[in-house]
Parts: sequence; C-alpha cells; structure tokens
Amino acid sequence: MKRIEEVYREILFQSMEKKKNNLTQSYLANTLNISLSVVNLALNPLRKMGAIKINQRNFDVVDKKKILYYWASARNIEKDIIYKTRAEKPVTKIESEMPNDVIYGAYSAYKFKFKDIPADYSEVYVYSSDAKEIEKRFSKNNNNPNLFVLKKDNNMKETTIAQIFVDLWNMKEWYARDFLKAMEEKTNGLLE
Repeated sequence: MKRIEEVYREILFQSMEKKKNNLTQSYLANTLNISLSVVNLALNPLRKMGAIKINQRNFDVVDKKKILYYWASARNIEKDIIYKTRAEKPVTKIESEMPNDVIYGAYSAYKFKFKDIPADYSEVYVYSSDAKEIEKRFSKNNNNPNLFVLKKDNNMKETTIAQIFVDLWNMKEWYARDFLKAMEEKTNGLLE
C-alpha cells in the first residue's frame, strides 16, 4: 500500500470510528511516521474535490464518503500480494489456521468485524509483514489461489472499517457486491 493510502486510512479511521473530524497534518505525520510533504501530497486531491477544508492550523473532514470512494478507486490490491496459494480446505478452517499476528482483510475481516456473512465466500485475504509462517502452514499451489497474503504496512494495527470497504471494493468475485451492499448499509451513518 502506498504511503498516501495510509494517510487516507488514518483520516477515515479518525473521522468514522473515533468521530474526530478535525485533524492536523503534523498529527498525521507523527502518527504514521511519514514526512509532512507526503501528508500534504495526500491531502491535495481531497482538498480539490471538497472532501476536506484546510484551515490555518488544521483541516476539517467535510465529506468522508468522497475520501472513502477516492481511496477505494485508487487502491491497487494486486500489487500488495506477497504470497498466494490454493488451500484445499473450507474457509473457516483456513482462517482458524492463520498465525496470530495476521490481520484479516476483505471477506474475513467483514465477517469478524460485523459478525455477519452476506454471502458465502471462498477466498481468504490476510495482511502480514512476513509470509514465511503462512507458507509453512499452506504450501505453494498455483491452481486457482484462494488464500492471499497482502503486505502489511508498519502502521496497520487492526482492520479499520474503511480498510474493509476498500478491500471489498477491489475484489473481483461476484459476491463482493453482496458484501459491499451490506457494508454500505452498516456504514451509512458513519459517513454522514
């Protein structure tokens, strides 16, 4: 994931989940351990589309939905895949055999966060800093992969609601639409 995407994730986490709509560039730079120039670069398109309002010492999140959809459209999940394989097991079994340090993404993240499954799914996406332990548990098999390991950035401590939405937006499977529809219903109040 690009560093500017970490900025979008943090802005959306603060505004959607923490209900904090007034942030500073220095807060983002310090929290994410990135330069102010990267934060400024990330904020530029958001300012131009009216999703944030820049003040003298801070900025206000004006339109969370615009930020969310902008990030979802810019995200390239394929570039973050560091390991993929076919595990001939049910999804629940694959999820239960994951190392403790993984962070679930996409369908599994939705299931664990909202305690709901809008449709049956057959792929497991996880974030991990190192795929070695997962490779030991799920050996390489190039036949139609159903387990995908995505590179976890240093600032990812948990799956945020925005991260789940962006993951689902970038899924190709037909049932991603069912998850997205359910997600939009659950997050509607958070985006206002």
